[in-house]
Amino acid sequence: MNWIDHESYVELYPPKEFNFEECLTFLNRSPLEIIYQIKEDTIYKLLKVRETLILCKIDYNNNHNNPSITIEFPIHIPSNQCRKEIAEYVWEWFDLDQDLKEFYLMANQDSILKPLSHKYYGLRIIGIPDLFEALVWAIIGQQINLTFAYTLKKRFSEQFGESQLFEGETYWLFPTPKKVASLQVDDLRELQFTTRKAEYIINMANAMANGELSKELLLQQKDYQDIHKSLMKIRGVGAWTADYAIMKCLHYTNAFPIADVGLHNALKNLLKLDRKPTIEEIEEYAIHWEGWQAYATFYLWRSLYDNNL
Repeated sequence: MNWIDHESYVELYPPKEFNFEECLTFLNRSPLEIIYQIKEDTIYKLLKVRETLILCKIDYNNNHNNPSITIEFPIHIPSNQCRKEIAEYVWEWFDLDQDLKEFYLMANQDSILKPLSHKYYGLRIIGIPDLFEALVWAIIGQQINLTFAYTLKKRFSEQFGESQLFEGETYWLFPTPKKVASLQVDDLRELQFTTRKAEYIINMANAMANGELSKELLLQQKDYQDIHKSLMKIRGVGAWTADYAIMKCLHYTNAFPIADVGLHNALKNLLKLDRKPTIEEIEEYAIHWEGWQAYATFYLWRSLYDNNL
């Protein structure tokens, strides 16, 4: 992590292949988003670090010699250690450890990815550093449209997450496993979760609250297939959900949610097909993406928010 702690604020120096505006476009894709807010190209994000709620104001300073991401603290300045942990969170959130040179070399030779890699150059996979949030969000999104998924996440966070008020605006945290483990299925049913999804989410919260499941335990396994199998053992986690979590939370660039509807729609649009491609066809398209399937998928998702290709 390349950063400077200025005490009253923190500055991160991202790699050359980084485009804050592109990342904002992706973050700004739903007006129903609840766990961060974007106002005039500034991100406001509430974090809980060492039992303290800290509101972060994240900006981009486009100094051509040395561009940086600045993190300010509008309510109170956290301790040294908390500032370091916040810097690490934002660094991970924007996937700034990833060296994208090889991805761009590959994409430049690929007919599908070449125009996307030029148009969205510097876009990073916007991660979900918290494993519980990544898995719950994936489960929420199963078999429903994105607008309703955001509606459920909003209700879930407002009902069971912590919040902080600043200048008349409420900022929310995603609910914790401990909090959700104490719920009953009916508590989620009241928010319009299906019984099955409510059961999956509460079971997962219990597994994480009692230490059976954690990001650290998954990362210890190192091998992608082993992690995938571990996740698939959890009730409610199918192949797509496992791939999504490995891509968005564990930062494996070879994660490939091949059954993803958004991926299928993006390929259909870009290739001007009269139907969605089959899994076999996608495997054929992806033959050169080896090792970078997650980034290929993310860039294809990005194309869904742009009609000007």
